[in-house]
Amino acid sequence: MDLNNNRLFQTKNYIDGQWCESAGKLAVTDPATGALLAEIADGGAEDAERAVAAAHAAFPAWSGKTAAERAAVLKRWYRLIADNREDLARLLTLEQGKPLAEALGEIDYGASYIEWYAEECRRAYGQTIPTHNPAMRLHTIRQPVGVVTCITPWNFPNAMITRKAAPALAAGCTVVIKPAAETPLSALALCALAEEAGLPAGTLNVVAGSDSAAIGRVLTQDARVAKFTFTGSTQVGKLLMAQCAGTVKKMSMELGGNAPFIVFDDADIDVAVTACMATKMRNAGQTCVSTNRIYVHESVHDEFVDKLRAQMQALRPGHGLEQGTTLGPLIFRRAVDRVHGMVEEAVANGARLLLGGDFLPNGENYYAPTLLTEVRDDMRIAREEIFGPLAVVLKFREEGDVIRRANDTPFGLAAYVMSENIRRANRVVEALEYGMVACNAGVFSTTVAPFGGIKESGIGREGGVEGMAEFYETKYCCYGI
Repeated sequence: MDLNNNRLFQTKNYIDGQWCESAGKLAVTDPATGALLAEIADGGAEDAERAVAAAHAAFPAWSGKTAAERAAVLKRWYRLIADNREDLARLLTLEQGKPLAEALGEIDYGASYIEWYAEECRRAYGQTIPTHNPAMRLHTIRQPVGVVTCITPWNFPNAMITRKAAPALAAGCTVVIKPAAETPLSALALCALAEEAGLPAGTLNVVAGSDSAAIGRVLTQDARVAKFTFTGSTQVGKLLMAQCAGTVKKMSMELGGNAPFIVFDDADIDVAVTACMATKMRNAGQTCVSTNRIYVHESVHDEFVDKLRAQMQALRPGHGLEQGTTLGPLIFRRAVDRVHGMVEEAVANGARLLLGGDFLPNGENYYAPTLLTEVRDDMRIAREEIFGPLAVVLKFREEGDVIRRANDTPFGLAAYVMSENIRRANRVVEALEYGMVACNAGVFSTTVAPFGGIKESGIGREGGVEGMAEFYETKYCCYGI
């Protein structure tokens, strides 16, 4: 591995401050080429149990530190990430596939959570409550929940870890992370830097492994775990929620989406197309907030489609480390086959293929940027999350009708509205049944604002003061005087 800081390339799990081998090996490959990047320790249930035990043992000392002491460690971690951003981005691109420019953006975005929560942990304020009885004094305090376990996805293998671990550690919790089997190297690199920053043994643990079900059962069912957080599909999230029920854990779930992107007749079409490209084609469409259904008013439909097609044609597929690459591979072949199957099914049912619709010669995990029009709401391609470089366009005429259609889904993560009419924008933003709505913007996630969905897109929030609150318990204290 060609890195400036070779200590970032770790092939063992990190448990209780030690780099630990396991009985088996897990192969990590470059999705762009299929080349073997590393064989790492293939952790299992026993490793997860040891990690939970380590986090449980470390909790009293870490939670007992002052906010300023925890903040100092987290700020050192942040600075080390900033100092090693190029290596971290290169590692991320190699195991995940996204273009290097996007990977650098993810490293900076992920680090921003560590910096922000290092500052926010000083503001874990309680409150004094006006008493109901002159002989009593009432107040509340915030205390860390305890051991936090996390399962993180492959599409953002750095930022989804820091977005969970930073507020948990800042609050005084200890953490166990199970990264995706496809992208464990970024997680282990973060551990190497956390160790260098002075994070005490047991406060942060990583168990990578191929037996996700066995590791997941430990992380959700162990009674020593107080909080479980997951980013991934709704189907898997429901199973994990059921597993948490036996011990009544606190949970945060950031699950699947089916984001509508609504372009009204009063929108700035150039702005709309640029925003659509940003949300649809970033990471080859493999983001939870990626546009899934593009609703365009019939009067501007053709103009929007022509300009969108031109920008999609300008995308340059290639290896993420190659200069000029703007579209990387999908994470594995079955993802490519799934997207292609959705395209073929939609075309067979009347959709019109304007661009792409086939594999690329770059490698088996590449799929051409694809544009479909004349799509109907009842097609599978408009009902399921796509997770690929595929844009589907549907026409609409009336505001009320498009709101109804946009809300006609069990998902409620993110939505997008393009309009220059402030009254309309306010009406539609408030009427859309989604946890996050962006108006005249394609990228909206930020450290300082809450991220999360409603309905079957999840529970809880990450980011902002709301994200910090997820890792506290509020204790009510009553004193007789």
